[in-house]
Amino acid sequence: MKGLVIKSTGSWYSVITTDKEIVECRLRGQFRIKGIKNTNPIIVGDRVEFDKEEDGSGVITSIEKRKNYIERKSTNLSKISHLIAANIDTIFLVVTLKHPRTSLGFVDRFLVAAESFRIPACLIFNKIDLYNEEELKVIEEFSKLYSKIGYDIIHSSVVNGKGIDKIRKKIKKKVCLFSGHSGAGKSAIITAIDPALNLRIGEISRVHNKGTHTTTFAEMFPLYDGYMVDTPGIKEFGLIQYSKQEIRDYFPEIRKFNNCCKFDDCSHTHEPHCAVRQAVENGEIAISRYMNYLAILNDDDMQLADWQLR
Repeated sequence: MKGLVIKSTGSWYSVITTDKEIVECRLRGQFRIKGIKNTNPIIVGDRVEFDKEEDGSGVITSIEKRKNYIERKSTNLSKISHLIAANIDTIFLVVTLKHPRTSLGFVDRFLVAAESFRIPACLIFNKIDLYNEEELKVIEEFSKLYSKIGYDIIHSSVVNGKGIDKIRKKIKKKVCLFSGHSGAGKSAIITAIDPALNLRIGEISRVHNKGTHTTTFAEMFPLYDGYMVDTPGIKEFGLIQYSKQEIRDYFPEIRKFNNCCKFDDCSHTHEPHCAVRQAVENGEIAISRYMNYLAILNDDDMQLADWQLR
């Protein structure tokens, strides 16, 4: 039998068949996908084949080739990746200026991961109703920054409904992944789009100003002739190992200058007659993005640029 993995809890996988039957499946023995070292071989969004057991459960025997997937470095095993979801059409990254605070370093690392598989990404600046005038100016500044690069931007609030209709229009007939920090409002936005989903909504920890982990596993929900993927909140987003040439290509505004430098293999760090560094000086490339490019290039988390409230 064939089906789509719509929920993963680590050892069991909920698979929906073409007949809309949901079968709880497990893996048989050591299951690994060639060429990928990761902590979780089967993920939400995978299309699999499985054998039905006498008790009604299933055993996954194979997985179809993925068109893409989103992954991050495993926290404890730096050389092993943690896969988040597969076969995604659009990624929505939910960003908040406070309660909790999302750094530009986190945003740019996530966008690099999306670019690596050419998955269109949309930034949702959420909780707009919470911000004062000064904070709204910061949101507007960074909305313009990422919009200029080519990313879609939505300002949202589940309190007053701002932006929810725009999100509804963008998710029709697509497999969409929602991600961001715990407490950023992913589940709240999804529930606002379709209250029938009735996802659990978490509260912000007053002590640490961090969201509680209300979503403990990735799960797909059928919605508007497509699927929406809700994921566990991510505190940090460690990138897997990319080559320096690849990283150049995963920043769209840097990529367009790659062939304009004196040297074809220019790293845009120190070489003479570098078109990218000139573009930074001219204001064509945001200094925060260039700083994050350098930090990712050198795998230096301490040098990641961040937004500052003035």
